[in-house]
Amino acid sequence: MNTVFFDIDTQIDFLYPAGALYVPGAEKVVEQIAALNRFAGAHEIPVVSTMDAHTEDDPEFRAWPPHCVAGMRGQHKPEATLLSRRMIVPNADVAFNLDSTQQILLEKQTFDCFTNVNLARLLERLDAKRYLVYGVVTEICVKFAAWGLLKTGKRVELVTDAVRSLNDAASAEITASFVAAGGVLTTVSAATS
Repeated sequence: MNTVFFDIDTQIDFLYPAGALYVPGAEKVVEQIAALNRFAGAHEIPVVSTMDAHTEDDPEFRAWPPHCVAGMRGQHKPEATLLSRRMIVPNADVAFNLDSTQQILLEKQTFDCFTNVNLARLLERLDAKRYLVYGVVTEICVKFAAWGLLKTGKRVELVTDAVRSLNDAASAEITASFVAAGGVLTTVSAATS
């Protein structure tokens, strides 16, 4: 089964206590995320890693503190989650070549990764039958990715021990809705065995 891993917003500003928009406990899933990405790289499974890439005066900063400003340290992914053969796909209509690429760093400026103008074309080229989704934050950006992928009609699995939320009750509600909509729950060990 052709699989694609979706690593959602695992960036320094979200993952670590010193980050601008830290998700409590997120540092505890960095090793699981790194393990998933390494497994994918070793098994020639493409990884789409979504990344906030905001400008200094981004409109999103009216609702949230400034975070993940493009080029700043907080916008980067932890080294452990990066694969050696990677490319950046900005949120602008660009040509891209996936040959030998293990990890696609998909930039976005809103919660929803499907606002990147290249994502539909990227999914078409990857031609997956199954998607694994993990990262932060369960009830916000992970939710948008999972629901968008469910709309493709393909199998979508949420890796429950490689996500973190800001609100446990909202996360539980989103997870239940995801399963009711046809999504599947899995774990890192099941996904990598």
